[in-house]
Amino acid sequence: MNTDALTPRALILAQARRFEAAGIPDPLTDAAALLAHVTGKHALSLRLDTDSRLSAAALHEYETLCRRRLDREPLQWILGTQSFMGYDFEVCMDVLIPRPETELLAEHAIARLQDLPAPRVLDLCCGSGCIAVSVALALPGAPVTGSDLSAEALAVAARNAMRLGAQVRFVRSDLFTDIDSGPFDLIVSNPPYIPSAVCETLQEEVRREPMMALDGGPDGLYFYRRIAKEAPSHLTSGGRLLMETGHDQHAAVAALLAENGFREIHPLYDYAGIPRITEAVC
Repeated sequence: MNTDALTPRALILAQARRFEAAGIPDPLTDAAALLAHVTGKHALSLRLDTDSRLSAAALHEYETLCRRRLDREPLQWILGTQSFMGYDFEVCMDVLIPRPETELLAEHAIARLQDLPAPRVLDLCCGSGCIAVSVALALPGAPVTGSDLSAEALAVAARNAMRLGAQVRFVRSDLFTDIDSGPFDLIVSNPPYIPSAVCETLQEEVRREPMMALDGGPDGLYFYRRIAKEAPSHLTSGGRLLMETGHDQHAAVAALLAENGFREIHPLYDYAGIPRITEAVC
């Protein structure tokens, strides 16, 4: 393919065909996003551009990035960021890529805290820090703690907090093991919840993400069991627990919470009507 003669629109369409042939989801979106990254121009304007020509250096860089995507490296790793709650978060091989459903978790957490003066918040399994940082930015007076077992993830989270100007305290901890502050008015968590056997069947890009952020044990409930048991001693009376859950896990998670004394247990639904978040009061 002689890319020198192609306009941005033609180049994107040609690359999208390569992506589609390789089985890459959203081939047109990815092809445009990569060219936007190279040129600094908006992806939509490039998709409509039938006049411009790209420099040899830009074409070479674009081809290099496209080859990485053809190798099924996640698009967000190639771009280096993922948008979350209106902010660009650094992502890399050390952290789970934030998903749209997790934005709902952050939105509900912020909504529950808005009327409280200086609410104390803990984000368990914070990964990139997307939830903790978003809460801290929305509620500047709230003492926010983010914890994760991965030192590499915490380094990414700390960089995100610093770059975005969020005041978050990060702690390396196996769930509550080394949490030395609190009690908290709200604990929010997107723990690993995919059953171990299912992890092996995930999309190739997803399997490249940190398995410790995905694997929830044989039935996907390992971390929910621990959180349900340990969270009450770290919550204020009337404090809330918000956890993202798999599409079919709410009933099982609700039962675990009830066994450990939580009340007002109910699901919160995503835009497709799937119970994606479980909320409970201590």
